[in-house]
Amino acid sequence: MANILITGCSSGIGLETAKLLKNNGYKVYATARKKEDVLMLQELDFIAYKLDVTNQAEIAEVLEKILKLDKNLDAVFNNAGYGQPGAIEDVSTDTLKEQFETNFFGLHEVTLQVMRIFRNQGYGKIIQHSSVLGIISLKFRGAYNASKYAIEGIADTLRQEVINDNIFISTINTGPVTSKFRENSLKKFNENINIKDSFHRKTYEKELKTRLENKDDGGLFNLPPSSVANVVLKIMKSKNPKPRYYVTKATYILGFAKRILSSKLLDKLLNKF
Repeated sequence: MANILITGCSSGIGLETAKLLKNNGYKVYATARKKEDVLMLQELDFIAYKLDVTNQAEIAEVLEKILKLDKNLDAVFNNAGYGQPGAIEDVSTDTLKEQFETNFFGLHEVTLQVMRIFRNQGYGKIIQHSSVLGIISLKFRGAYNASKYAIEGIADTLRQEVINDNIFISTINTGPVTSKFRENSLKKFNENINIKDSFHRKTYEKELKTRLENKDDGGLFNLPPSSVANVVLKIMKSKNPKPRYYVTKATYILGFAKRILSSKLLDKLLNKF
């Protein structure tokens, strides 16, 4: 029975992926940052551990527990992350660092520690959860854009470094998917952005906050979290998974636009979002 470690399983994509893989016969090590979410996962009959990806010791501890139970690890799905909204000029350096600590440095640390296991056993799959915003950039999402572009950089590089080995790196570029992403983003927006003193105050009040409070995650382009879970299942079943998977029509459309349009035309198109 192949096994997989999944980060960020408290809800949405992580939880849906854990359920789907478990139902398809995979042994899932589901993790979450909060103790109450770990208890929820255990009640759902998962092998669940507390794992904050910004904590190196917790990552090492979880991997040690997995190896004691199974002696090997077949795959990891780096799913943990969140979005920090706000104009670039309103996002402090400390806030940007916080965004990177989870979305990029946490993912990188999990990848580093898992790579040591994969090198020793001679095989493995690393699934990096990026975004359509790792391909194109949208206004007022600069911190999140940057963190996802960084994931693209290390994933593209790591693929070349393992090209002759039995280790596979796959990146998933997800568009609008139903989850608690907007809810969590709204919380970070209110915590870290000084709306009152911002040059963009009117835009925040009339547009951005309305979007974040809207439960409709992407309108016609929106897909359920199972759309990502199905891709992870496909990767797990594949002997030679693809380096990149697009999820949602928005990702395909914007990915195509990035390839064919000039930067000026692309900026005009994206500025409508």
